[in-house]
Amino acid sequence: MLTMFSRRQMLVAGLALAPAARAFAATSVEPSLDPVLLRRALEAFERHRGVLKHRDYIGIADFSAPSRRPRFHLLNLADGRSSPFLVAHGRGSDPDHSGWVERFSNAPGSAASSEGAYLTGDIYQGKHGRSRRLTGLDAENNNAEVRGIVVHAAWYVSPAMVHDHGKLGRSEGCFAFSDADLEPVLEKLGAGRLIYAEKIASHSA
Repeated sequence: MLTMFSRRQMLVAGLALAPAARAFAATSVEPSLDPVLLRRALEAFERHRGVLKHRDYIGIADFSAPSRRPRFHLLNLADGRSSPFLVAHGRGSDPDHSGWVERFSNAPGSAASSEGAYLTGDIYQGKHGRSRRLTGLDAENNNAEVRGIVVHAAWYVSPAMVHDHGKLGRSEGCFAFSDADLEPVLEKLGAGRLIYAEKIASHSA
């Protein structure tokens, strides 16, 4: 599923867009990504653009939505196209395993997800297979490297898991994707790009 965000929508968000974002199409469909979250993600993009080597894609995790929904949006800043993916949150953010993010933490050992902007780093081979390192750029997530918060695949993330249990499993705070979705995410969000995560407001079930 692709969603289009128009340049007009970006201007309504009150942003001075980067050159790459000015090419957004003039027409769009109703966005599945919360417009407030989109605005805040692009504000973070502008705030941290000095450390970004590439400004073509941004990943946006909408932790307002339950884990059963495709809530990680891979946004192409050149044409406004967005692709949604399932992504797990940390078990420390959802201690009752309700499928919803209840809280965030930046503390080592918390096993929770953290809000904020992340800089994507190198790929490495870890216990979850191919994974991508992340650096936290904000006070809310600046322990990401110490905590080992990365992008990786996990068996507990899949449409089948949602079908059988109504929710995904939980990570240790990492952005965990399905095996099928990992490669496009790793490819499009290569080193030197931005991932932004936040919980804006409660969504209806």
